[in-house]
Amino acid sequence: MKKWRNLAEKKWLRRMAACLFWLCVWQSVFLLADNKLLLAGPIQTAQALFCRIFTFAFWQVTGMSLFRVLLGLFLAFFVGTLLGIAAFKSSLMKELLSPLMLFCKAVPVASFAVILLIWWGSGWLSTAVIFPVVLPMVYVNIYEGLKSTDKKLLQMAKVFDMPLMNRIFYIHMPSLAPFMDGCIKTAVGMGIKAGVAAEVIGTPVWSVGGELYLSKIYLDTAGVFAWTAVVIALGFALEKAVLFCWRSFCRRHPEPVKGRKKEAVPASIYTEDVVKSFGSHTVLCGISKKLEAGRIYCLTGVSGAGKTTLLHILAGLEKPGQGRVEIRAGENFKSAISAAGMFQDDRLCEEESALVNVRLVSHDCKKAEECLKELLPEEAFRQPVKNLSGGMRRRVCLARALTADADWLFLDEPFTALDEENKQNAIHIIKKYRQNKLTVLVTHDINDAAKLGGELWRI
Repeated sequence: MKKWRNLAEKKWLRRMAACLFWLCVWQSVFLLADNKLLLAGPIQTAQALFCRIFTFAFWQVTGMSLFRVLLGLFLAFFVGTLLGIAAFKSSLMKELLSPLMLFCKAVPVASFAVILLIWWGSGWLSTAVIFPVVLPMVYVNIYEGLKSTDKKLLQMAKVFDMPLMNRIFYIHMPSLAPFMDGCIKTAVGMGIKAGVAAEVIGTPVWSVGGELYLSKIYLDTAGVFAWTAVVIALGFALEKAVLFCWRSFCRRHPEPVKGRKKEAVPASIYTEDVVKSFGSHTVLCGISKKLEAGRIYCLTGVSGAGKTTLLHILAGLEKPGQGRVEIRAGENFKSAISAAGMFQDDRLCEEESALVNVRLVSHDCKKAEECLKELLPEEAFRQPVKNLSGGMRRRVCLARALTADADWLFLDEPFTALDEENKQNAIHIIKKYRQNKLTVLVTHDINDAAKLGGELWRI
C-alpha cells in the first residue's frame, strides 16, 4: 500500500513540475514580448480571473453557458444512443444514417453556427451546434460497442430466453463500457469547444463566448485568457463528472430480473435424414432419430463427428442443410420449444458471480442457490467466475442449465475438467434436477449412459 501511495505522490509531483515549467515558459515569453495588448502573462491572467470570479455576473454567465452545453450534450447522447441501437438492429437503418453522420462529421463548426444562427437565433445557438458535432461520435461508439458484444453470449441468451434487462446490463453494457469511456473523453471536450465557439459567433446574453467576444473588442487580452481558463476548467470538470456518473452506472447493476415462469411441456424431437455441411465438408450425413419425451440420450462419437453441430440444430441455433427436425409437444407438432443447456465452452458473464450467472436465466432464485450449493463450495458463490477454476466454471454452467425453465435440456460435454468425485456428484445433480425433461448429453465416455440411466446414441 505504501508503495502505491509513493508512486501516486511521485506522479502528482511530476505533473506539478510540468505545469510549473510551462508557466515559467509563458512568463518568460510575456517578458520578452513586453506588450500587454498582444500577450498577457500568467499573473495578469490570474488577476483578471480573480476580479471576475467573486462577482454574481461571473457565475450567472458560467452557469448559463454550462446549462446550454449540458442540454446539447444530453440531446446528442440520447439521440445518438437511439440511432446507434437502431443501426445495430437494422442494416437498412445503418445505410440510411451513414450519409447523415458523414455530413455531421464533415461540416465545419463555423458553418453549423452561421446556418443555425439564421434558423435558430442566438439564444440557444450553442445547444443547437453541439448536437450535430457530438451526435456522430455517440452514434459510432454505441454502434461499435454493440457490434463488439460477444456473439456466443448473445446466442446463450437467445437459447435461455434471457430477460431483456439482463441482456442489456450483463451482456451489452460490459462491451459498451470501453467505447463509451473513449466517447465521453472526446465528446465532452469537443462539445464545450463547439458551444463556446457558437457563443462567440452568436454573442447571446449571459454566455462565456459573449464575454470572450467583448474582451476581444476591448483589447483585454488578460480577459480573453481568463475566460479561456474558465472554458478549460469547465471542460476538465465536466468530463470527469460525466465519466464518474457513467462508470458508477456501469458498476451498479440492478438485481437480475427473474425469467418468465414456463410450464414444462413433455417434448419429443424427431430428426429425419439430417445433413449438414460447411463448404465442401459434410459434418452430418443422414441422421434420423426419435428422441422421446422424458428420456436421457448420451450422444457419442469420434471427434469431429458433428455432435455439437447436431445439438445446435436440435436447439434451433443452426438449420440443417437437408432433412428436417420435427418437435412434438404433447399431442401437437411445434416449430420450436424452449431449450436450456450447457455449451461446449462456458459462455459466462466473466465479471459476475456464479450466483448472478445462474440467476440471470432462472425464474426460481431459491432453486438456483440450492443447486449451486450442491455443486460449489459456498465461498465461491460470490466470486467473479473469471477467478474460478475450469471445473468450477463447468459446474456453474450445469447449475444454470438445470435451473432454467425449459421444455428440454442439452448438455455438451458437461463433465469436462471434473475429477471423478465431482463427476459422480454432477451425475447425481443431473438426475435430481432435470425434472424428467428430454435430455441429450454429449460425452466421450460410453459408461455415462449406464450411470445416468439413459440410452447410448452413436453417430
